[in-house]
Amino acid sequence: MSARSGLGYDSHRFADGRKLILGGVEIAEAERGLTGHSDADVLAHAITDAVLGATGLGDIGRHFPDTDPRWKDADSIALLGEVATLVEDDGWSVVNVDATVICEAPKLGPYREAMESALAGALGLDSATVNVKFTTNEGMGFVGRGEGIAALATVSVDSA
Repeated sequence: MSARSGLGYDSHRFADGRKLILGGVEIAEAERGLTGHSDADVLAHAITDAVLGATGLGDIGRHFPDTDPRWKDADSIALLGEVATLVEDDGWSVVNVDATVICEAPKLGPYREAMESALAGALGLDSATVNVKFTTNEGMGFVGRGEGIAALATVSVDSA
């Protein structure tokens, strides 16, 4: 077995008239969503990039470019599922995920279990191997000013 790890990061600006989707879960009380070619799920995107990076298979933009109309308004959890299949076909298995969402509002704690379950389902993992955390930026930078949301993720993989 050969173990590897990958790091992923994503950020998107807030946009009026869109639903806020994080970790495959709609955040019902959010007043606005995020702008992007797909559903702009920064958490799923960061995890997708971490999985691809750990396995040496590029990044999300290589597989799902925002210049391709097929990915317009795409469900990012479905894209993560496609990547899980891709890495499995390449001889890798995802072992665990640790991710952090950075935003000032809304409060996301009540959605943690649903996010972990949706992400685990897309990756074919037990929910206990997916950990999602939340923090603020203490009023600093674009996140602190309430202009958008960012996410970081680390993923461990093993060769099959």
